[in-house]
Amino acid sequence: MSEIKKKIQSVLPGGAWNPLYDTSHLPPEHSDVVIVGGGVLGLSVAYWLKKLEKQRGAIQVLVVERDHTYSRASTGLSVGGIRQQFSLPVNVQLSLFSVDFLRNINDYLAVVDDPPLDPRFNPSGYLLLASEKGAAIMENNVKMQRQEGAKVCLMSPEQLRNKFPWINTEGVALASYGLEGEGWFDPWSLLWGLRRKVQSMGVLFCQGEVTRFVSSSNRMETTNGEEVTLKRIHEVHVKMDHSLEYQPVECAIVINAAGAWSGQVAELAGIGKGPPGTLQGTKLPVEPRKRYVYLWHSPEGPGLETPFIADTSGVYFRREGLGNNYLGGRSPTEEEEPDPGNLEVDHDFFQDRVWPQLAQRVPAFENLKVRRAWAGYYDYNTFDQNGVVGPHPLVVNMYFATGFSGHGLQQAPAVGRAVAEMVLEGHFQTINLSPFLFSRFYLGEKVQERNIF
Repeated sequence: MSEIKKKIQSVLPGGAWNPLYDTSHLPPEHSDVVIVGGGVLGLSVAYWLKKLEKQRGAIQVLVVERDHTYSRASTGLSVGGIRQQFSLPVNVQLSLFSVDFLRNINDYLAVVDDPPLDPRFNPSGYLLLASEKGAAIMENNVKMQRQEGAKVCLMSPEQLRNKFPWINTEGVALASYGLEGEGWFDPWSLLWGLRRKVQSMGVLFCQGEVTRFVSSSNRMETTNGEEVTLKRIHEVHVKMDHSLEYQPVECAIVINAAGAWSGQVAELAGIGKGPPGTLQGTKLPVEPRKRYVYLWHSPEGPGLETPFIADTSGVYFRREGLGNNYLGGRSPTEEEEPDPGNLEVDHDFFQDRVWPQLAQRVPAFENLKVRRAWAGYYDYNTFDQNGVVGPHPLVVNMYFATGFSGHGLQQAPAVGRAVAEMVLEGHFQTINLSPFLFSRFYLGEKVQERNIF
């Protein structure tokens, strides 16, 4: 009865309810920040903007996500690995913070009266194998990782055989093993934990697709005499799901966290549309790359102490649960790159390019049965396989959080914090991510991460 009373009251003068047109599905007409992409990176940026705002409720944040089921989102389709064994110090720093975030997830993401989160972190470590050719690089990497505070040790083939007798060490000259803060976790718990938390902090969500940016521009001359056009986005057009209608949203800041599709979002803002070789003509080099994940059962497979293994061949795998099941795959070569237009799985790829290497490294895998397989997208940075973070130099109020080429999930807590710092303070405060700024694409300065698989 009270609901009917409320509706009657609301249609009286001054009432809020309009029985003719329901606008609850529409985004607001104004939002200080619009985040394009509601995956784990976009949600992390939203969380840190609200966490670091000077006064509660000071910043209105809207997250636009076209797939509210996250059925095609990279987050849920990933294998959930987290490691510090990178070749760049900044990637080690990002992952060290993120593993601390996961371990203390309820200190960050607890919501009053809601059950605590369990990210199901399995600290079994990463085990990277190197051939003779890669041994010296691995030694240098481990030295740097230790300097940054990661707990990693080197292992000889003999030590490897003693600790993991099920490994065939043929062709292995050296291995590096993560002793702490490495392993895998449940990506969904981080995604939904962030989503639940930011909603409790007042962040708004909208299911739809950004189709247009309305911006103003003014011309200026650089110190070397080049004329450039600075743009500022004032309005984002959000097309509603299953509809032709769109809603304009006035905003001050846009965060491009659209993952594999962030290159297309950047183009909508005019990024890369200028003459080749100029800053205006420099594209965001991020595109979708399809990656297969296979789940197999092997009755005699390695046991509970199995780490996340990356082989010299590029094949990787980890244990999944307690019933002799394993997850794994490998990245294709440039020539093998599959069509990213769909998420169909190529089962021959496992038979031809994954299984032979698995069985060679772990003889027990000669006897295995593939139970399931799926495909997901990397937001692949074709320039140097590293993230793109911070503002665009010409579209001055578009900020990036994308391009992590397969390690975005594990670094999302730290990357979100860095982007929020840049938006709120104008510079990075905790971890200096200036090597990941957009300008490197124009300058041709690669920040190459070697440990991508």
